[in-house]
Amino acid sequence: MGLSFAFLALVAWGVGDFLIQKSTRRFGNWQALFFITALGTIVLFPFVAKDLPALWTSSKELILLTATSFIIFLAALFDFQALRVGKISIVEPVFALEVPITALLAGFILHEHLTLVQILLVVLVILGIFLVSTKHLKFYKEMKWEKGVQFALLATVGMGLTNFFIGISSRVTDPLMINWFLSLFIFIACLIFLTISGEWRKTLDHWRTEKRLIFSVGIIDNTAWVAYAYSTLYLPIAIAVSISESYIALAALLGIFLNHEKLKKHQYLGLIITVVAVVLLARITEM
Repeated sequence: MGLSFAFLALVAWGVGDFLIQKSTRRFGNWQALFFITALGTIVLFPFVAKDLPALWTSSKELILLTATSFIIFLAALFDFQALRVGKISIVEPVFALEVPITALLAGFILHEHLTLVQILLVVLVILGIFLVSTKHLKFYKEMKWEKGVQFALLATVGMGLTNFFIGISSRVTDPLMINWFLSLFIFIACLIFLTISGEWRKTLDHWRTEKRLIFSVGIIDNTAWVAYAYSTLYLPIAIAVSISESYIALAALLGIFLNHEKLKKHQYLGLIITVVAVVLLARITEM
């Protein structure tokens, strides 16, 4: 069951990030987040309604869910900005850093340790990220970073923390509860921002004209997070995130083949190294 959920998260995240990029470029970051979390809040509510009275009486669970929601909210803003301004085939390999960040947290806190082979693969991931995220690979000149990379790096730290805390929250409450709670948290934050910024007219216009994209990205992205949360019930967090993180291969290939994004030779090399290393890390960790 754990492997099935992790594989579902892999596919949904790969397609979801491709659709998120289209959404952020069409709607903007806040509106895209608003639509995704509104759908998650509404659809998941019937499944968690019966457990809400017990949740409100547990201060520890509320603190954990609120902290997790706040972390993913900040991470999502950087994540969406990276996808909006950058090439998906560039920013996706940077997101691979979620694997070592989450694995290190699981190692230090839950005592899930990496083998020597896994550590070497993490080093290859970092090397691949360096290659794929620079335009001009000349050490005697100032490095020119691709657009979106700085936002992707910030998002990666937040997402690494998010992966870990969603795993913990899923075990303390349940996968549907943490996903509903964080959707509600981010939905309210977006609601406040859109009200203050006066962007409701644009939001309603996009709702009228872009329902297919809105429902597609909302369903797929929420499915990915629910599937990942369930996978952590059956697998160690480090294993669950390692397998599901292989989605970068799918997302990067979608960017190249569907968006016709062009990379330089060393960037293609970096993409290959990163994707292969993450896939191998997932496979070895799975064994």
